[in-house]
Amino acid sequence: VPSYANYAKYLPVRPAYTDKTLATLIDSGIDPTERSVLRVMPRYEIVGTDMDILIEYLKSLSDKLPPGVDKTHLKFATVIVEGTDPKKVESMLKPLQFTVERKNALTKASGANDRVARMGYNMLGDLSFVTFSLDKWVLKGPPETWRAQLDAYYQANPVYALLGGISEGEWGPVHRFCEEMKIPDLFPSVDYPVISNTDWYTLYPSRGIRQEGESAARYLKSMAELIKDKPVVQVYRDNRRGQTLAEGFRAIWKETGNSLAADIALPEGEKLDAKKLKQIVQKDKPAVLLIWDDPGLLASLEKLNKQKDKPAMVIASGTWLGANLWTIPEALRKWMYLTWPYRMPQEDVRFDNEVRKVAVGKGMKYYDPIVLRQAFIAQEMLGKALMEMRSEYYRDFLFDTIGMMEDIYLPLYERLSFGPGQRYASKGCFIVQLGAGNSPQLERRSEWVMP
Repeated sequence: VPSYANYAKYLPVRPAYTDKTLATLIDSGIDPTERSVLRVMPRYEIVGTDMDILIEYLKSLSDKLPPGVDKTHLKFATVIVEGTDPKKVESMLKPLQFTVERKNALTKASGANDRVARMGYNMLGDLSFVTFSLDKWVLKGPPETWRAQLDAYYQANPVYALLGGISEGEWGPVHRFCEEMKIPDLFPSVDYPVISNTDWYTLYPSRGIRQEGESAARYLKSMAELIKDKPVVQVYRDNRRGQTLAEGFRAIWKETGNSLAADIALPEGEKLDAKKLKQIVQKDKPAVLLIWDDPGLLASLEKLNKQKDKPAMVIASGTWLGANLWTIPEALRKWMYLTWPYRMPQEDVRFDNEVRKVAVGKGMKYYDPIVLRQAFIAQEMLGKALMEMRSEYYRDFLFDTIGMMEDIYLPLYERLSFGPGQRYASKGCFIVQLGAGNSPQLERRSEWVMP
């Protein structure tokens, strides 16, 4: 704004701020030379300890651009754990590579055509003249060796941030590398994110598999009339997926002031048969039975469903059932409830046109639908943040910019919500049932259950 620019341009030099004079500026709008800056800066009613915290925070912000950044180029990398399903790897890479190629094509066209340059600048500001690059950091061997590999990759070619990334198992070493090196990692596709209330440098799409168990507990909390003083029993397969679902439910259920009548682990390889389920039900007489297990549970539930003293409700993981979800027998469908951490498939189709743009050439059926959409979200969020940052590509400013975004509606998740310090974008889950008929749809039995 010309009048404000001129106002700032011709001000005399002022002394450097001290903690005291900076507090005075923020509180009263008076700078160290006793000039008012209220024409260009609002006042804030912040006092005492809050002011001390704010000033310490301001001191911690970057004053030098990080590695991987210059006026014309931003370097990114994505981490791929060796052994991950190749289809999932390709699904993660496709949207990221699409963004890099599209961005670089626009930059090249802007350099060759003034009209395109003006159009690009109007859309993206200075970002329209910046090119992107994306390295692939492949981690091999056991997780305890990954840190050395990550250090070697970063020393050879420092990057501004990690974008996406994928692992079907461990992610902790990558998370800790980013935390210690203060490198952003935006939306890796992982089932087992690191759960932390204090770590800062990795933004996850959600809390992963654990979120289903947590949401089931929150849903049951709202079902006071069903449960009353009746017990709840949890049965889970004693592997990482089952343990993670059970831990999520257990933690939230305990927070609500409740306890489980029984918390039963099924050893790996031991079949969950109908006889065992019947014994559990007869012993504890639960109002609700949670079973965190693979699709093999369906046959046992069919037999349990015929018992007169069966629980009022059974809850299982919709994502663990996978494609078998659509084969749940009709007799179970009104009794069996499922956790579903995504938007309803029939409601998500309206976003398909956007996702198809990045899958051009092969078609969406050749990609993993979850991973493709998660990577699509990663590149969308990066683009929105960089446009807001207007060439101020500091890493801490990247997080502040994303943290101040309004709720965003993109493919896969019902809602992506942000806030200062929040590190899991999708916080909810539906409780659903499978509808009737030969071509059933998922039907919601809850709103988007959130903390």
